[in-house]
Amino acid sequence: MRVPTTPPRIGYRHEALFYSGPAEFRTGVLPFIRAGIAGGEPTLVLVSGEKTTLLRAELGPEADWVSFADVDSIGQNPARIIAAWRTFARRNPGVNLRGVGEPITVHQSADELAECQLHEALLNIAFDDGTPLWLLCPYDLAALSADVIDNAHRTHPHTLHGTEHTRSSRYLAPDPAEVLNRELPAAPVDALRFIFNAACLGTIRELVNAQAHLAGLTGDRVGDLIVAVNELATNTVEHAGGSGTLRIWTDDQCLICEIADGGTIHEPLAGRVPPSLTGGGGRGLWIANQLCDLLQIQSSTAGSAIRVRMHL
Repeated sequence: MRVPTTPPRIGYRHEALFYSGPAEFRTGVLPFIRAGIAGGEPTLVLVSGEKTTLLRAELGPEADWVSFADVDSIGQNPARIIAAWRTFARRNPGVNLRGVGEPITVHQSADELAECQLHEALLNIAFDDGTPLWLLCPYDLAALSADVIDNAHRTHPHTLHGTEHTRSSRYLAPDPAEVLNRELPAAPVDALRFIFNAACLGTIRELVNAQAHLAGLTGDRVGDLIVAVNELATNTVEHAGGSGTLRIWTDDQCLICEIADGGTIHEPLAGRVPPSLTGGGGRGLWIANQLCDLLQIQSSTAGSAIRVRMHL
């Protein structure tokens, strides 16, 4: 029977692993996982199905001591990943934990990449210093652009290259009050535009339904989008002055709906963690994140815009 060792509690650690190609991925990730197995530390690995197959083959029977999940499924909308890490921590209280998460790939659109990079920044405020979780985030130097690698240095307090662990001299701790104050690409001038208030929620649902079918969205995804936009518009009515603007348009790959209003979102993790069962905000954003392929937030004291995307 395996007898785990008891390494000292490390607290929360968010570290980028820089590697080049499959061989260096193995030599970077496998020792990290095996150290967790040897220490009796629950370990969750969120990587692609291809990388999961590779790691399972290398670990052999030791893979049974590790939890694997397909990041292409959980992380299709990266706003869902923090909830997965929090659930992992909650289900394993009082012990050191390890995680491997690789949300950034070469196949993502510019908007998807921006949301993955925001996710990496928000991981630095998603857990307090006392959470005994060590997250390792692999970045492929051979596949990703120099800008993506530079951003990884800015969003990870610690880095690992080869066997060298260092503190990132370029790390920028996110300001919780400003992290959502960012620019989103402008909506096209020919986007459908509808100004709404509480009396117009039914019309919003009808507009979204019509535009979804016109764009070619089918099946349950039409209903999912209607529910998501209705939740966001209801938030505007109830919490942001009672009125807002709906815009709808398509690009080459997606149907996009945006709700803009004069409110400010003060919680940077809004929509990324489940709402409290005892009340409070965040329910609408949480629902929209579970139903849509991507959700983007821009918020400042001047107002907010929330975009949801569905792939066509």
